[in-house]
Amino acid sequence: MDAVIIDSGGANLASLEFAFERLGARTRVSADPDVIRSAARVVLPGVGSAKDAMQRLQSGAIAAVLPSLTQPVLGICLGMQLLFGSSEEGPTDCLGILPGTVQRLQAAPGRPVPHMGWNQIIPQREDPLLQGVARNDYVYFVHSFAAPASNVTLATADYGTAVSAVVRQRNFWGTQFHPERSAETGARILQNFLRLQ
Repeated sequence: MDAVIIDSGGANLASLEFAFERLGARTRVSADPDVIRSAARVVLPGVGSAKDAMQRLQSGAIAAVLPSLTQPVLGICLGMQLLFGSSEEGPTDCLGILPGTVQRLQAAPGRPVPHMGWNQIIPQREDPLLQGVARNDYVYFVHSFAAPASNVTLATADYGTAVSAVVRQRNFWGTQFHPERSAETGARILQNFLRLQ
């Protein structure tokens, strides 16, 4: 298997599988901690609320396994948010792999919450995950909470303020947007992930 997709109960599991399949990758969806621990790469997807997602990860003992992983891990959308210390949604204690608190987006005229649709990302520093991704490339977002830009931010998006669009610490990466729904740029990011060792 090229990657194991954690069965976090989200509705985007099938679209993620198809996105990797289009790249010629072999994936498996699993909630088995032993399968996750032995995977070459791990993807943590997520939709819905942080509290419900953390309860699912804790009840399956996945929450205890994730911080100890040493292979490349990619959190997507809510999956990225769960990598942080906590979320204002709930509020909820998260996995604590990345420092900081995920915050609610502030609605404003022309900027409804949830932030839903195409937006540009602005790389802040080079990283293998972003190889071939250009400044102001468009990707697809669906979220009401976001991590502020910080020292783990690889790329930002502007939604009234700079929010983390891509993050990394050690072997843990995250994208706030959905690469599986982000056309060529998203496919490039997933392909880059498959090259990470």
